Amino acid sequence: MSDTRTEILEWIEQGRLQDDALPIALHLAGLHPDRKDWREFFNQLTLWLGAICCAVAVIFFFAYNWQAMGLFAKFGLVEILIVASLVLYWRCDINHVAGQATLLFATLLVGALLALVGQTYQTGADTYELFTVWAIAVLPWVAMCCFAPLWLFWLGLINMAAVLYYQTFGGLFGWLFDSDQIMWALFILNTLVLCVWEIAVLLGVSWLRERWSVRLLAVASGGLISILATWAILDFDDHSGITALLVYLVWMVVAYIVYRHVTKDVFVLAAGVLSAIIVITVYLSKQMLKHDEGGAFLFIGLIIIGLSAVGGFWLKSVGNEEQA
Repeated sequence: MSDTRTEILEWIEQGRLQDDALPIALHLAGLHPDRKDWREFFNQLTLWLGAICCAVAVIFFFAYNWQAMGLFAKFGLVEILIVASLVLYWRCDINHVAGQATLLFATLLVGALLALVGQTYQTGADTYELFTVWAIAVLPWVAMCCFAPLWLFWLGLINMAAVLYYQTFGGLFGWLFDSDQIMWALFILNTLVLCVWEIAVLLGVSWLRERWSVRLLAVASGGLISILATWAILDFDDHSGITALLVYLVWMVVAYIVYRHVTKDVFVLAAGVLSAIIVITVYLSKQMLKHDEGGAFLFIGLIIIGLSAVGGFWLKSVGNEEQA
């Protein structure tokens, strides 16, 4: 099917098909979903949106009726909904989309329950503790459910807890504070998760093979180190600046080797090209704009156009290799 799809796409690009034959060709190439595909898409879309919106509706229900509801009514409603969703998940197939949506609903309600505890008893806990306890509480569910989006949601809780912790204490246990420390912490965290995720895929863990989740992790890791490299260029320091630039170069080289030769992924390579263009542009802007602004803007614009053209041509060639 892949060879047929590639051949049909080449015929369309070369103009070898008549206009009346294009719909049939696109259908054979698998580019136009049929009625069954659309029905399945909308079924899953409404299921996930329904689960998320129901959890949000519970939170807004408490916010609107906070004064009218008693203490036991508040806690009882949330706990009953959590237990009911877990029972429904137990009755459903754990690998079925309905069971996974139910578990996501229960996971969101745990956060609502913890927020309810903090608001009711005014414990004085910091916000990062809410997300930390939330992540710890739902970890058994996440570990039990072989579902990549729920793992990414759990990772988002960890990232949020780390950000709020650094905003509260300004560093690891209040020590070693600097402005980009949180960026380094998030970069290390997301890069480690990306490496573990890719290794698990290579080892044959089937439920982690969805490329969109890996791409999201790669964008998070690459985006963070790109920001650190950009900061290092704009405000260069002999120690932290060199470290950020060296780590950025290592990340780019490793990402090229992995996603070009081990697991071909044009999306991640395209993100790397965009990152390289941004970092090079920032470096040239800092070096040239202090001397001749008019000519520098023209030169930098030409560099961006040239790098984009070269990068686009290279990505197209890699994509053609992937389809062949």
